[in-house]
Amino acid sequence: MFAIEALPTNAVEFEHVIQTVANIEAIVQPDDAWNQKILTELLEQDSISLLIAYDQIEEEGTSYREIVGYCLYQTTFEQAEVLRIGTDPEHQRQGIASQVLNRLHELLQFNQVDSLLLEVRADNTAAIALYEQQAFNIIHKRKGYYKMPHKPAVDALIMQHNYI
Repeated sequence: MFAIEALPTNAVEFEHVIQTVANIEAIVQPDDAWNQKILTELLEQDSISLLIAYDQIEEEGTSYREIVGYCLYQTTFEQAEVLRIGTDPEHQRQGIASQVLNRLHELLQFNQVDSLLLEVRADNTAAIALYEQQAFNIIHKRKGYYKMPHKPAVDALIMQHNYI
């Protein structure tokens, strides 16, 4: 079981968390990673929040918490949107993203949000399977949205989870 917590407010810890999230971003989103500056600027907005997944590590009699995943999301009135979600590759396939989304669902329901949106590449079958398990439904498709040089364009799927 991983601990899922809000972004710390302590300045030193905040900087460490943002840098670690940016490092994970660079690995899991290599073509479009958000760096520390972008993440910090986004988090200056009142509507944007960050959940962090921690794993408790025990090594040689020392215990510490390692950041293994995150979810950056925005809430605007009754609507929320996952802007980014990621898990450190060394910790993938351990249910971290599911636990993060479960915690996000709890927070959004507590705050009386009606629905949660996200966008996913149509070729990201692992993510789509996760979102379907989380009761997200495809509500729209953006044809050829993701374009890369010398590669065929990939559709973007807009998925929604309703709370009401």
